Amino acid sequence: MGRWTGPVERLSRREGVDLMLKGERRMKRKGGLERRGDAPPGQHTMRRRKVSLYGQQLRERQRAKHAYGVRERQFRRYYADALRAHGDAPVGERMLSLLEQRLDNVIYRLGYATTRAQARQFVTHCHVQVDGQKVNIPSYRVMPGQTVRIAPNAAVVPLAKRARELTAIVGEWLAPDVANLAGTLVRPPVRSEIDIPVREQLIIESYSRG
Repeated sequence: MGRWTGPVERLSRREGVDLMLKGERRMKRKGGLERRGDAPPGQHTMRRRKVSLYGQQLRERQRAKHAYGVRERQFRRYYADALRAHGDAPVGERMLSLLEQRLDNVIYRLGYATTRAQARQFVTHCHVQVDGQKVNIPSYRVMPGQTVRIAPNAAVVPLAKRARELTAIVGEWLAPDVANLAGTLVRPPVRSEIDIPVREQLIIESYSRG
């Protein structure tokens, strides 16, 4: 998957679900899905056709990649890591849990950015610290017990505070410290705490076919 540079709401409308790609406007329920419904984008909108099983598997992969902002090679690595990971959870759930532990996603889930894309920008511009050290790698895997924060003197502090005002709920797998724009990863999230509209089993079936 190449880098998408067009309007991000087209991706959500194409998939027919909210991929959480839009920021403040989405939080105020003024996004494209609310205004135009889940009809596919385009001047001459056509009704959605029946999709084959292969097509469904491909669409689920695309949804997940668009939602987390990762490309195919990275996504395959998460699948491979999930296969090797220990635990009783299904492979698909382990894969989503690993994606949720990305540093850019943790900043987003704590409510210090309105989108994952904004959180990724915070990270790459060295505005984020992990256990007091600057980290500029969005895919950095935050481990249980580690604390992430927006750097105290960062230029994005006002943006982070504004984003936090719009955030309603933070998952129980995170312990936010709003006063310091920080938070600790308590444990990896379980599937019921991951509100990504994908059927991960179809993704696993797709990759398991080789």
